[in-house]
Amino acid sequence: MINMIHKAQDYIKHNLKKYRLAKKLTQEKLSELCGVSCDYISEIERGKRCPSMKRLDMIAETLDVDSYLFLKP
Repeated sequence: MINMIHKAQDYIKHNLKKYRLAKKLTQEKLSELCGVSCDYISEIERGKRCPSMKRLDMIAETLDVDSYLFLKP
């Protein structure tokens, strides 16, 4: 179970960065648009934090992608 959580976290951090860069957004700009701290976005992208589904949905909406895409390998 823990291995599955780590895999999901790896997918989230990789895909968050991929979609953020595709929209040409800095971590700072994305954090402003989402109403979270820049440190929070940075920690997700470094695998130090895993966002709740509510936060993941909010970030996905800001990036104009479906939230399930963050969990794809």
